Amino acid sequence: MTATTSQEITPDLIAEHGLKPDEAERMVEILGRQPTPTELGIFSVMWSEHCSYKSSRVWLKTLPTEGPQVIQGPGENAGVVDIGDGDAVVFKMESHNHPSFIEPYQGAATGVGGIMRDVFTMGARPVANLNALRFGAPEHPKTRHLLSGVVEGIGGYGNCTGVPTVGGEVNFDARYNNNILVNAMCVGTARADKIFYSAARGAGHSVVYVGSKTGRDGIHGATMASAEFDDDSAEKRPTVQVGDPFTEKLLIEACLELMEGDAIIAIQDMGAAGLTSSSVEMADKGGVGIRLDLDRVPQRESGMNAYEMMLSESQERMLMVLRPGADDKAEAIFRKWGLDFAVIGETTESGRIEIWHKGAQEADIPVRALSAGAPEYQRPWTAREAPAVVRAADVPAPDSLLGALKALMAGPHLCSRRWVWEQYDHMVMTNTVQRPGGDAAVIRVGDWSSRKAVALACDVTPRYCAADPETGGAQAVAETWRNLTAVGAQPLAITNCLNFGNPERPEIMGEIARCVTGMGRAAKALSFPVVSGNVSLYNETNGVAIPPTPAIGGVGLLPDLERMATIALKPDDEVLILLGETRGALGQSLYQEHATGAYDGAPPPVDLDAEQRAGDLVRGLISDGTTQTVHDVADGGVLVAVAEMALAGGLGVTLDTRELDIPAHAFWFGEDQARYLVAASEDAAQSIRAEAERAGVSAQAIGRIGGDALALPGEAPLSLTELRHLHEGWFPSYVTKD
Repeated sequence: MTATTSQEITPDLIAEHGLKPDEAERMVEILGRQPTPTELGIFSVMWSEHCSYKSSRVWLKTLPTEGPQVIQGPGENAGVVDIGDGDAVVFKMESHNHPSFIEPYQGAATGVGGIMRDVFTMGARPVANLNALRFGAPEHPKTRHLLSGVVEGIGGYGNCTGVPTVGGEVNFDARYNNNILVNAMCVGTARADKIFYSAARGAGHSVVYVGSKTGRDGIHGATMASAEFDDDSAEKRPTVQVGDPFTEKLLIEACLELMEGDAIIAIQDMGAAGLTSSSVEMADKGGVGIRLDLDRVPQRESGMNAYEMMLSESQERMLMVLRPGADDKAEAIFRKWGLDFAVIGETTESGRIEIWHKGAQEADIPVRALSAGAPEYQRPWTAREAPAVVRAADVPAPDSLLGALKALMAGPHLCSRRWVWEQYDHMVMTNTVQRPGGDAAVIRVGDWSSRKAVALACDVTPRYCAADPETGGAQAVAETWRNLTAVGAQPLAITNCLNFGNPERPEIMGEIARCVTGMGRAAKALSFPVVSGNVSLYNETNGVAIPPTPAIGGVGLLPDLERMATIALKPDDEVLILLGETRGALGQSLYQEHATGAYDGAPPPVDLDAEQRAGDLVRGLISDGTTQTVHDVADGGVLVAVAEMALAGGLGVTLDTRELDIPAHAFWFGEDQARYLVAASEDAAQSIRAEAERAGVSAQAIGRIGGDALALPGEAPLSLTELRHLHEGWFPSYVTKD
């Protein structure tokens, strides 16, 4: 029987579905006829940028994805790495940018829900959520509304599912005024021999729908995520999904209970493109076909047609292929948890997706045409001219170093994010060992008797990427590696969320190409493979793109929690030591923006060999008990890092670098990479300097811990009480303004 057609497929209709004329011609050639409306919808979402990665795939293939610790790399719902003792960590990061700009609460909430489903689909219990959030300038009229809605959405969904939100980033930049970024990361733990995959192998098996009922929310969400915004973006509000975290919690428990047995052949989250993507991906990976009868799909709205059901992105839904004889057992479990369960089809030997509704065939498409047969573009790209290196003399020195520190610590870029993370339950499940506010979150693996933990971090510095995409891409990977190292963890692997503008513009495609190249170079040099990720393109409004923002999420292993470092200063009279070379890189620095009102020039260079040497040294110092106090030096430079350590520990520091060979403001505020601050006793400090010399790492004592103020020669001391008031005051004041 041939597929039915009930609507004329016009060029305008094809364009509304986001397909180019040549792609439409290819679709017709594949089918050998004009598509039905349902087939057009299926092609449009599966060939969208969001689902097919048609502009970025050629570059993503260059990333290192393998290593002895990698159980599953890119291509599944999430990446999986081995952490020993039969345990595995499952993790991924994804974007929900466009939905969050249109409807911040639901956009952010469903982003959290979607990324958690990617993780528990693999058989893992979610144990931690993180996020990377970027908003426009604080003074922009939309920023406060978007910030409040997104934070509330993340907290509302994560808190209700009982999964702690333990870390992330919140940044402001006018270049995100009209296109915010909401990137969500989830981490779960599983047994290494009980990982579940999405390949629907074998014909004649039941295809089962579980979870919530299907409605009309989210239709064409994947297509919307593959298009630019314009002045009419508010009209896209109906494409934003609506989440129910309480149903998600039930779905987690029901899926994990069923996974205790051997009932499941394959399982897939219904995420972007809903029933379409889940069925196509399962069939493609298993080398089979799938026949669906949409009359059996649980529906919460009347009169839904095949097009709507196949493209709906209603939340909290999963698709499974079950082993023969397992249907009744599976149904009993899902009914017990109060969830819908329906056998809606079967696997076939046809290699085709066949969709039936009310006795009519609505779609009949070769699976490979929708997956491997999706377009893949080698888009033209241009590289920008390398920016000039900024000299210290080009950036005015402040009248007071501590005065400049106060201004930086009290502003939106470096102020405390406590107001944000206190909206999240970061202690639920009681395994959070390091809370938000440090270099990396630390989560215990197992029960309270366990000494093993994982460290988690998210990083990227978009202003670096905008100035020099390759250096910025490398720096994002290196900083994530550095933050995991700073708590004593061995970095294992990364996920990513690559946020860029319109790839059809050569200058934007150049940003993608160079950022990915830099990421790959750093990941390879640091043995830090990419195991999962997401690409979010067309992040622009009326032709104005966001800065290139390749967010990196990293996971590391802490074998023994007794050998862990924090940023908080501890005993009085310890020595503070700066590890790593300081040249005073002020280009693209937060101090440069404070002093001149703009970011300019080249970002700090990234020396991956220096990163490796310094990081290995620091992990060794933590592991052998030489230090328990470490902080990486990043945004704002050394003086900001010292202030953060002092505030965390409630102890002051008397700083003294004696004779500097670079200007003082460049030393204290330069953002040179591959650097750490460590604290240790006088005897241990001598040992650290000797070990650093052997490792080829610069080591310099810069102060002594004690008192209740930060003190620099020639300046009035800055009390921690005053600094804390400034540091923690900006966010509460901002969000409560009339």
